Amino acid sequence: MKSFLSVILIVISSITAFAQNKSPEKPKIVVGIVVDQMRQEYFYKYQERYSEGGFKRLMNEGFIMKNAHYNYIPTYTGPGHASVYTGTTPATHGIIANNWYVRNLDRMIYCAEDSTVTAVGGSEKSGQISPRNMLSTTISDEMRFSTNKRSKVVGIALKDRGASLPAGHTGDAYWYDSKTGEFMTSTYYHEELPDWVKALNNQKLAEKYLSQKWETLFPIETYIQSIADDNPFEGPFIGMETTSFPHDLPALMEDNDNYGLISTTPFGNSITLDMAYAAIEGEQLGKRGETDLLAVSFSSPDYIGHRFGPTSVEIEDNYLRLDRDLEKFLNFLDQEYGKGEYLVFLTADHAVADIVDYMLSENVPAGNFNTRSVLTQMRGFCAINYGEGNWVSNFSNEQVFFNHELAKEKGIEVEKIQREVAEFLLARYPGIKEVYTATDMRRLEYLEGRKSLLQMGYNHKASGDLLLILEPAWLSSSWKGTTHGTGYTYDTHVPIVFMGWNVPQGSSSRYVTITDIAPTLSMMLGTRLPNGSSGQPILEILN
Repeated sequence: MKSFLSVILIVISSITAFAQNKSPEKPKIVVGIVVDQMRQEYFYKYQERYSEGGFKRLMNEGFIMKNAHYNYIPTYTGPGHASVYTGTTPATHGIIANNWYVRNLDRMIYCAEDSTVTAVGGSEKSGQISPRNMLSTTISDEMRFSTNKRSKVVGIALKDRGASLPAGHTGDAYWYDSKTGEFMTSTYYHEELPDWVKALNNQKLAEKYLSQKWETLFPIETYIQSIADDNPFEGPFIGMETTSFPHDLPALMEDNDNYGLISTTPFGNSITLDMAYAAIEGEQLGKRGETDLLAVSFSSPDYIGHRFGPTSVEIEDNYLRLDRDLEKFLNFLDQEYGKGEYLVFLTADHAVADIVDYMLSENVPAGNFNTRSVLTQMRGFCAINYGEGNWVSNFSNEQVFFNHELAKEKGIEVEKIQREVAEFLLARYPGIKEVYTATDMRRLEYLEGRKSLLQMGYNHKASGDLLLILEPAWLSSSWKGTTHGTGYTYDTHVPIVFMGWNVPQGSSSRYVTITDIAPTLSMMLGTRLPNGSSGQPILEILN
């Protein structure tokens, strides 16, 4: 009898332990984090001075895919955010750049522009924003549809495109207005700002952050992962003659009176998280019995990286500070929801190239590509060979748009112009590595190499007649600093890490793409795939 009772007690104990350790059926909240312009290497480059609770915690407790890449060209912010959340590429979701030329309008359009809506809060010019240019659903949308829209979705960023595209077509989005220093939205989402947004804006946080100097978190001589602070490669703040620390933000505000200054400091990350905390409390995210989604995009690393470059003290200081902001945020999530009861993923919308002049100073082949000169020469070539007229309607994003109406008038096949101008460019300009025609993109299927990445970014209705690939480390002309947009690994290689609900601990060096994030979430959460999704679930994370 004693033996039988002992067995019963052991069984009951085992069942109790299993019930206590079993993960909940669904996470209370999904927190998607996009760090604008984050290289994969930043996880390791600065890790000796990371806290235990920020980036290190994500690596140590979560599952990190070390060899994650963007699988299309161009690697810009708008397409990046859209691709993360739709699970597909610009060829399908339609966000082919941050800005792109539209033939029938004969002008550039912005990826998140919408003339049918107006500003709610903030300034008028910053309010004509919505996700309508994005042609497919997002994982955010599918989460809402899976609960008959009882789930809430909130997108937050300094950049409007970093908030509106992740929030999808059915969520709410809030972005920062550089004119007023406040967060705002548009009539696509609300007719009036929610009270919790008004309360946050009333705290005048931008003024508080910009009332201090940006000084390094640690003694500047300890920033050994960066080149010298005083160097000729970086772009100074407007009104400053030097790029060296400390950066006198109050003085810059006095001269420029522009709250957008916060974007190019680590305090832009801090104010973004202030808004995230307010959204969680104000919307009661994850506390109403349905899985909600909070999409947070940190825009400041991109602004800092463009101006100062990836080898700067400014970038190193940004990541050391962002690490501590993340530690605080993850601890907050622990307290609000409980460890293992929320799901976090972190990635980037693109990485970044090194500054061209810095590469040249280190004897690395690199170059600046003068688009204005090339455009002039192209127009001259066309005039000589096809007659007078404005043959090149637009040259942007390394894409050339020819004047199809003019070609029709003169009886010249557009395909002939594409082919001949492509040969002209390849023969004349050393910075151009490859040129592909729109005809090639439509007729052929490329399965590997950068031409495949071009095709995944090529949209039949929106893209140009010629698509250029520059040589490695060649960038379109800029005054100082650097940029991104290519299909080379310095622009495509970004982090993907999941942590929390039902995520095993570990890492993998298997090649995956950014479009695999949304399908992975779909499998984990039991939702439909976004309707344009082309990625595959990451099996290691699904365990």
